[in-house]
Amino acid sequence: MAQRTIPVRFLRAATSTATLRGVDLQEWMDKLGIDPALLFDDRTRITLDQATKLVQELWKLTGDEMVGLGPSPAPRGTFRLMCLAVISSPDLGTVIIRFQDFSRILPSMPTFTIERGETSTRLTYENDPEYDPAHFITDIMMSIALRFFGWMAGRRLPVEAVELPYPLPEGAEDYDLVFGSLVTFGRPRASIVFSNEILTLPVVQNEASLEEWIRNSPADLLMLRDYGTTVSDQVRRILERGLRGEWPTPDEAAGQLSMSTQNMRRILREEGTSVTKIKEDLLRDAAVTALVRGDETVAQLAERLGFSEPSAFHRAFRRWTGSAPGAYRPATVEAD
Repeated sequence: MAQRTIPVRFLRAATSTATLRGVDLQEWMDKLGIDPALLFDDRTRITLDQATKLVQELWKLTGDEMVGLGPSPAPRGTFRLMCLAVISSPDLGTVIIRFQDFSRILPSMPTFTIERGETSTRLTYENDPEYDPAHFITDIMMSIALRFFGWMAGRRLPVEAVELPYPLPEGAEDYDLVFGSLVTFGRPRASIVFSNEILTLPVVQNEASLEEWIRNSPADLLMLRDYGTTVSDQVRRILERGLRGEWPTPDEAAGQLSMSTQNMRRILREEGTSVTKIKEDLLRDAAVTALVRGDETVAQLAERLGFSEPSAFHRAFRRWTGSAPGAYRPATVEAD
Protein backbone atom coordinates (compact mmCIF):
# COMPACT_ATOMS: atom_id res chain seq x y z
CA MET A 1 0.00 0.00 0.00
CA ALA A 2 1.38 3.42 -0.94
CA GLN A 3 1.85 5.63 2.09
CA ARG A 4 -0.31 8.73 2.10
CA THR A 5 1.04 12.10 3.18
CA ILE A 6 -0.47 14.71 5.47
CA PRO A 7 -0.99 18.42 4.60
CA VAL A 8 1.10 21.16 6.19
CA ARG A 9 -1.97 22.35 8.10
CA PHE A 10 -1.28 19.58 10.64
CA LEU A 11 2.33 20.73 11.04
CA ARG A 12 1.29 24.37 11.42
CA ALA A 13 -1.18 23.45 14.16
CA ALA A 14 1.48 21.48 16.02
CA THR A 15 3.90 24.40 15.59
CA SER A 16 1.35 26.72 17.21
CA THR A 17 1.19 24.29 20.11
CA ALA A 18 4.97 24.23 20.45
CA THR A 19 5.13 28.03 20.30
CA LEU A 20 2.65 28.34 23.16
CA ARG A 21 4.97 26.14 25.22
CA GLY A 22 8.01 28.33 24.51
CA VAL A 23 9.74 25.72 22.35
CA ASP A 24 12.69 26.77 20.17
CA LEU A 25 11.07 26.17 16.79
CA GLN A 26 14.31 26.06 14.79
CA GLU A 27 15.83 23.44 17.09
CA TRP A 28 12.58 21.48 17.15
CA MET A 29 12.18 21.47 13.37
CA ASP A 30 15.84 20.51 12.89
CA LYS A 31 15.33 17.56 15.21
CA LEU A 32 12.28 16.50 13.20
CA GLY A 33 14.23 16.85 9.96
CA ILE A 34 11.75 19.35 8.47
CA ASP A 35 12.75 22.57 6.72
CA PRO A 36 10.89 25.42 8.52
CA ALA A 37 10.45 27.16 5.15
CA LEU A 38 7.96 24.44 4.20
CA LEU A 39 5.52 25.80 6.78
CA PHE A 40 4.58 28.71 4.57
CA ASP A 41 3.25 26.94 1.48
CA ASP A 42 -0.20 25.35 1.70
CA ARG A 43 0.86 22.65 -0.77
CA THR A 44 3.54 21.27 1.57
CA ARG A 45 3.12 17.68 2.71
CA ILE A 46 4.69 15.62 5.51
CA THR A 47 4.85 11.85 5.83
CA LEU A 48 2.94 9.81 8.37
CA ASP A 49 6.25 8.93 10.04
CA GLN A 50 7.11 12.62 10.38
CA ALA A 51 3.70 13.40 11.83
CA THR A 52 4.07 10.54 14.32
CA LYS A 53 7.50 11.76 15.42
CA LEU A 54 6.15 15.29 15.64
CA VAL A 55 3.44 14.30 18.14
CA GLN A 56 5.82 12.10 20.11
CA GLU A 57 8.24 15.01 20.45
CA LEU A 58 5.40 17.24 21.68
CA TRP A 59 4.54 14.64 24.29
CA LYS A 60 8.16 14.64 25.47
CA LEU A 61 8.41 18.42 25.51
CA THR A 62 5.19 18.96 27.42
CA GLY A 63 4.92 15.76 29.49
CA ASP A 64 1.25 16.11 28.65
CA GLU A 65 -0.86 13.93 26.36
CA MET A 66 -2.97 17.00 25.61
CA VAL A 67 0.28 18.82 24.66
CA GLY A 68 -0.56 21.86 26.74
CA LEU A 69 -3.88 22.66 25.08
CA GLY A 70 -6.25 20.93 27.48
CA PRO A 71 -7.96 22.47 30.51
CA SER A 72 -5.26 20.81 32.66
CA PRO A 73 -2.27 18.52 31.97
CA ALA A 74 -2.87 14.85 31.19
CA PRO A 75 0.20 12.98 32.52
CA ARG A 76 1.84 10.50 30.16
CA GLY A 77 0.07 7.16 30.47
CA THR A 78 -3.41 8.61 31.01
CA PHE A 79 -4.73 7.32 27.68
CA ARG A 80 -3.18 3.89 28.30
CA LEU A 81 -4.95 3.54 31.64
CA MET A 82 -8.27 4.53 30.06
CA CYS A 83 -7.75 1.91 27.36
CA LEU A 84 -6.92 -0.79 29.89
CA ALA A 85 -10.11 0.08 31.75
CA VAL A 86 -12.31 -0.50 28.69
CA ILE A 87 -10.53 -3.44 27.02
CA SER A 88 -12.69 -5.93 28.94
CA SER A 89 -15.92 -4.46 27.55
CA PRO A 90 -18.16 -7.03 25.81
CA ASP A 91 -19.17 -4.75 22.94
CA LEU A 92 -18.50 -1.39 21.35
CA GLY A 93 -21.50 0.27 22.97
CA THR A 94 -20.04 -0.47 26.40
CA VAL A 95 -16.63 0.86 25.31
CA ILE A 96 -18.15 4.16 24.22
CA ILE A 97 -20.16 4.56 27.42
CA ARG A 98 -17.09 3.89 29.57
CA PHE A 99 -15.08 6.45 27.64
CA GLN A 100 -17.83 8.97 28.26
CA ASP A 101 -17.67 8.19 31.98
CA PHE A 102 -13.90 8.72 32.05
CA SER A 103 -14.21 12.05 30.26
CA ARG A 104 -16.54 13.25 33.01
CA ILE A 105 -14.32 12.33 35.97
CA LEU A 106 -10.84 13.16 34.61
CA PRO A 107 -10.41 16.95 34.45
CA SER A 108 -7.43 16.63 32.13
CA MET A 109 -9.35 14.75 29.45
CA PRO A 110 -11.72 16.24 26.88
CA THR A 111 -15.42 15.70 27.42
CA PHE A 112 -17.34 13.33 25.16
CA THR A 113 -21.11 13.12 25.24
CA ILE A 114 -23.35 10.49 23.66
CA GLU A 115 -26.80 11.07 22.24
CA ARG A 116 -28.54 7.89 21.12
CA GLY A 117 -31.45 8.19 18.71
CA GLU A 118 -33.77 5.61 17.20
CA THR A 119 -31.38 4.57 14.44
CA SER A 120 -28.13 6.46 15.02
CA THR A 121 -25.82 7.64 17.81
CA ARG A 122 -24.04 11.00 17.96
CA LEU A 123 -20.68 11.21 19.73
CA THR A 124 -19.82 14.85 20.48
CA TYR A 125 -16.49 16.24 21.59
CA GLU A 126 -16.66 19.36 23.76
CA ASN A 127 -13.66 21.69 23.75
CA ASP A 128 -13.11 25.36 24.49
CA PRO A 129 -11.76 27.03 21.29
CA GLU A 130 -9.57 29.22 23.49
CA TYR A 131 -7.43 26.17 24.27
CA ASP A 132 -7.29 25.02 20.66
CA PRO A 133 -6.98 28.00 18.29
CA ALA A 134 -5.58 25.91 15.40
CA HIS A 135 -8.10 23.04 15.90
CA PHE A 136 -5.18 20.68 16.49
CA ILE A 137 -6.64 18.97 19.56
CA THR A 138 -10.15 18.82 18.07
CA ASP A 139 -8.88 17.00 14.98
CA ILE A 140 -6.68 14.67 17.03
CA MET A 141 -9.35 13.76 19.59
CA MET A 142 -12.00 13.15 16.93
CA SER A 143 -9.69 10.92 14.93
CA ILE A 144 -8.55 9.08 18.08
CA ALA A 145 -12.14 8.30 19.02
CA LEU A 146 -13.05 6.98 15.59
CA ARG A 147 -9.81 5.05 15.11
CA PHE A 148 -9.76 3.50 18.57
CA PHE A 149 -13.37 2.34 18.48
CA GLY A 150 -12.83 0.82 15.05
CA TRP A 151 -9.68 -0.94 16.22
CA MET A 152 -11.49 -2.37 19.26
CA ALA A 153 -14.11 -3.88 16.95
CA GLY A 154 -11.51 -5.05 14.45
CA ARG A 155 -13.06 -3.24 11.52
CA ARG A 156 -13.44 0.15 9.94
CA LEU A 157 -16.61 1.73 11.27
CA PRO A 158 -19.23 2.98 8.81
CA VAL A 159 -19.65 6.66 9.70
CA GLU A 160 -22.79 8.51 8.65
CA ALA A 161 -21.44 12.01 9.27
CA VAL A 162 -18.47 13.93 10.67
CA GLU A 163 -19.17 17.52 11.73
CA LEU A 164 -16.46 20.04 12.64
CA PRO A 165 -17.00 23.43 14.33
CA TYR A 166 -14.76 25.60 12.17
CA PRO A 167 -14.70 26.93 8.60
CA LEU A 168 -13.75 24.86 5.58
CA PRO A 169 -9.92 24.86 5.36
CA GLU A 170 -7.77 24.57 2.26
CA GLY A 171 -7.17 20.99 1.17
CA ALA A 172 -10.28 19.79 2.96
CA GLU A 173 -10.31 16.58 0.93
CA ASP A 174 -7.62 15.27 3.29
CA TYR A 175 -10.20 15.13 6.05
CA ASP A 176 -11.89 12.30 4.18
CA LEU A 177 -8.64 10.34 4.47
CA VAL A 178 -8.58 10.89 8.21
CA PHE A 179 -12.24 10.23 8.98
CA GLY A 180 -13.21 8.02 6.07
CA SER A 181 -16.39 9.95 5.43
CA LEU A 182 -17.56 13.20 3.93
CA VAL A 183 -16.98 15.97 6.46
CA THR A 184 -19.06 19.11 6.97
CA PHE A 185 -17.60 22.29 8.45
CA GLY A 186 -18.99 25.26 10.35
CA ARG A 187 -21.20 23.07 12.53
CA PRO A 188 -22.16 24.00 16.12
CA ARG A 189 -20.12 21.15 17.66
CA ALA A 190 -17.55 18.50 16.76
CA SER A 191 -19.52 15.29 16.28
CA ILE A 192 -19.39 11.84 14.72
CA VAL A 193 -22.68 10.16 13.79
CA PHE A 194 -22.88 6.42 13.21
CA SER A 195 -25.53 3.72 13.02
CA ASN A 196 -26.73 2.10 16.25
CA GLU A 197 -25.84 -1.24 14.69
CA ILE A 198 -22.16 -0.76 15.53
CA LEU A 199 -22.96 -0.61 19.27
CA THR A 200 -23.49 -4.38 19.31
CA LEU A 201 -20.16 -5.19 17.63
CA PRO A 202 -18.05 -7.41 19.93
CA VAL A 203 -14.65 -6.26 21.20
CA VAL A 204 -12.02 -8.43 19.51
CA GLN A 205 -8.87 -7.02 21.15
CA ASN A 206 -7.10 -7.95 24.40
CA GLU A 207 -4.49 -6.46 26.72
CA ALA A 208 -1.56 -7.85 24.71
CA SER A 209 -2.76 -6.38 21.41
CA LEU A 210 -3.61 -3.13 23.22
CA GLU A 211 -0.06 -2.71 24.54
CA GLU A 212 1.38 -3.19 21.04
CA TRP A 213 -1.14 -0.74 19.57
CA ILE A 214 -0.22 1.91 22.15
CA ARG A 215 3.52 1.42 21.48
CA ASN A 216 2.88 2.43 17.86
CA SER A 217 0.87 5.46 18.91
CA PRO A 218 0.06 7.88 17.44
CA ALA A 219 0.75 6.43 13.96
CA ASP A 220 -2.47 4.40 13.85
CA LEU A 221 -4.43 7.36 15.22
CA LEU A 222 -3.44 9.88 12.56
CA MET A 223 -4.74 8.29 9.38
CA LEU A 224 -6.86 5.36 8.29
CA ARG A 225 -4.58 2.72 6.82
CA ASP A 226 -7.21 0.56 5.19
CA TYR A 227 -9.27 1.45 2.15
CA GLY A 228 -12.78 2.77 2.24
CA THR A 229 -15.60 1.82 -0.06
CA THR A 230 -15.88 5.02 -2.10
CA VAL A 231 -15.14 4.79 -5.80
CA SER A 232 -12.16 7.14 -5.39
CA ASP A 233 -10.70 4.82 -2.72
CA GLN A 234 -11.09 1.84 -5.03
CA VAL A 235 -9.64 3.67 -8.03
CA ARG A 236 -6.63 4.72 -5.95
CA ARG A 237 -6.05 1.09 -4.98
CA ILE A 238 -6.17 0.04 -8.64
CA LEU A 239 -3.92 2.88 -9.82
CA GLU A 240 -1.32 2.16 -7.12
CA ARG A 241 -0.05 -0.62 -9.37
CA GLY A 242 1.33 2.10 -11.62
CA LEU A 243 3.95 2.91 -8.99
CA ARG A 244 5.43 -0.55 -9.62
CA GLY A 245 4.85 -0.93 -13.35
CA GLU A 246 2.40 0.08 -16.07
CA TRP A 247 -0.34 2.53 -15.07
CA PRO A 248 -3.84 1.04 -15.48
CA THR A 249 -5.95 3.01 -17.95
CA PRO A 250 -9.27 4.60 -16.95
CA ASP A 251 -11.05 1.93 -19.00
CA GLU A 252 -9.19 -0.82 -17.14
CA ALA A 253 -9.98 0.74 -13.77
CA ALA A 254 -13.66 1.06 -14.65
CA GLY A 255 -13.73 -2.52 -15.89
CA GLN A 256 -12.38 -3.79 -12.58
CA LEU A 257 -15.14 -1.87 -10.82
CA SER A 258 -17.77 -3.36 -13.16
CA MET A 259 -18.94 0.02 -14.38
CA SER A 260 -18.61 2.13 -17.49
CA THR A 261 -15.73 4.60 -17.75
CA GLN A 262 -18.23 7.45 -18.10
CA ASN A 263 -20.07 6.42 -14.93
CA MET A 264 -16.80 6.06 -13.01
CA ARG A 265 -15.67 9.54 -14.07
CA ARG A 266 -19.06 10.99 -13.06
CA ILE A 267 -18.88 9.45 -9.58
CA LEU A 268 -15.30 10.65 -9.14
CA ARG A 269 -16.40 14.19 -10.02
CA GLU A 270 -19.13 13.94 -7.38
CA GLU A 271 -16.48 12.84 -4.87
CA GLY A 272 -14.35 15.86 -5.78
CA THR A 273 -11.60 14.10 -7.67
CA SER A 274 -10.63 12.49 -11.00
CA VAL A 275 -8.42 9.72 -12.38
CA THR A 276 -5.74 12.31 -13.20
CA LYS A 277 -5.83 13.84 -9.71
CA ILE A 278 -5.67 10.43 -8.00
CA LYS A 279 -2.64 9.52 -10.11
CA GLU A 280 -0.97 12.86 -9.30
CA ASP A 281 -1.65 12.36 -5.58
CA LEU A 282 -0.09 8.90 -5.73
CA LEU A 283 3.01 10.24 -7.45
CA ARG A 284 3.25 13.18 -5.03
CA ASP A 285 2.94 10.98 -1.94
CA ALA A 286 5.45 8.44 -3.28
CA ALA A 287 7.90 11.24 -4.12
CA VAL A 288 7.60 12.98 -0.74
CA THR A 289 8.01 9.69 1.13
CA ALA A 290 11.09 8.71 -0.88
CA LEU A 291 12.71 12.14 -0.57
CA VAL A 292 12.24 12.22 3.20
CA ARG A 293 13.69 8.70 3.41
CA GLY A 294 16.70 9.93 1.44
CA ASP A 295 17.96 6.59 0.10
CA GLU A 296 17.98 7.44 -3.62
CA THR A 297 19.00 10.41 -5.72
CA VAL A 298 16.44 12.70 -7.32
CA ALA A 299 17.46 11.33 -10.72
CA GLN A 300 16.88 7.75 -9.55
CA LEU A 301 13.53 8.70 -8.05
CA ALA A 302 12.45 10.51 -11.21
CA GLU A 303 13.28 7.44 -13.29
CA ARG A 304 11.53 5.06 -10.88
CA LEU A 305 8.35 7.15 -10.98
CA GLY A 306 8.34 7.14 -14.77
CA PHE A 307 9.54 10.65 -15.64
CA SER A 308 11.45 11.08 -18.88
CA GLU A 309 14.10 13.23 -17.21
CA PRO A 310 14.84 14.81 -13.79
CA SER A 311 13.80 18.27 -14.97
CA ALA A 312 10.27 16.99 -15.71
CA PHE A 313 10.10 15.54 -12.20
CA HIS A 314 11.33 18.85 -10.70
CA ARG A 315 8.56 20.76 -12.50
CA ALA A 316 5.88 18.30 -11.42
CA PHE A 317 7.10 18.27 -7.82
CA ARG A 318 7.01 22.07 -7.61
CA ARG A 319 3.46 22.01 -8.96
CA TRP A 320 2.42 19.44 -6.35
CA THR A 321 4.14 20.89 -3.29
CA GLY A 322 5.31 24.42 -4.12
CA SER A 323 8.93 23.47 -3.34
CA ALA A 324 11.93 21.90 -5.02
CA PRO A 325 12.62 18.22 -4.21
CA GLY A 326 15.74 19.21 -2.28
CA ALA A 327 13.64 20.95 0.39
CA TYR A 328 12.30 17.55 1.47
CA ARG A 329 15.61 15.71 1.61
CA PRO A 330 17.37 15.06 4.95
CA ALA A 331 20.10 17.57 5.75
CA THR A 332 22.65 14.74 5.88
CA VAL A 333 22.04 13.79 2.25
CA GLU A 334 24.36 15.46 -0.23
CA ALA A 335 22.88 17.51 -3.08
CA ASP A 336 22.31 15.61 -6.33
